[in-house]
Amino acid sequence: MIAIVKSEFNQKVTSGLLDGCLSSFKKNGIQTQQIDIYEVPGAFELPAKIKFLASSNKKYKAIIALGCIIKGETDHYHYISDAVANGIMSVTLEINNEFPKIIFGVLTCQNKELAYARSNNNFKKNKGAEAAHTTLKLLDL
Repeated sequence: MIAIVKSEFNQKVTSGLLDGCLSSFKKNGIQTQQIDIYEVPGAFELPAKIKFLASSNKKYKAIIALGCIIKGETDHYHYISDAVANGIMSVTLEINNEFPKIIFGVLTCQNKELAYARSNNNFKKNKGAEAAHTTLKLLDL
């Protein structure tokens, strides 16, 4: 089983990441019944949900974090980006080399245009599709 934890904030972008991820899995023979999708309000909540799933539920071989943080006019972008990246890395290191594998599919973009370019239907550039590909490589599928 694979879990995907998707941020609801920047919905257009995160939905595109999810579409790319699911499309890539489908192309590689992973059925939707093998994937559980969870949503959290924003990127900041991703690490806590991932830690909960990794520690309380041993059914997942991989957990993918999908989110998007777009730079605005304040320093908020930097604080959230750092907190999310460090939080997910902390959970990853805590687990060590055991299951589940944690995959970082969180965009940190300077503007909306860059975020849209990395989450659109061009699955060669879609970072959600890339996260699925990384998952398949880590699981040797």
